[in-house]
Amino acid sequence: MARKVVALADKGAILGSGTSCMDNDTARQEQATGGTGGRLTSRQVRFLRARGHHLTPAVMVGREGVTPAVLAALNASLAAHELVKVKVQQNCPLDRRQAAALLAERAPAALVQVLGRTLLLYRANPDLPADRRIVLP
Repeated sequence: MARKVVALADKGAILGSGTSCMDNDTARQEQATGGTGGRLTSRQVRFLRARGHHLTPAVMVGREGVTPAVLAALNASLAAHELVKVKVQQNCPLDRRQAAALLAERAPAALVQVLGRTLLLYRANPDLPADRRIVLP
């Protein structure tokens, strides 16, 4: 485990763009969470996991991986529902965690949970009517 952390830290140091990447990631995360400070709290994650438990996957990532069509479908689902379950098929060329990180980054959305090959993503949408909006604790 320690070797993975060191390897990731070395990779960030080699790239030399750690600060700007972190700033961009924080801005994306804040946009995804509706301006709640950037990151979801553990209480908010528990709340969203409970809300997402009964959902069926609305987006599937297949053998082509994360394509523009998948991103368009994900963005449409996030705009309509705020909380979306995504299924990564077995023939997907990406690892489930790689696919989750890539979708969360490109959507932009907050990654709530990775459970097996199923992902749960959240992005606040202030344009939704108040009765359809998810109010985080």
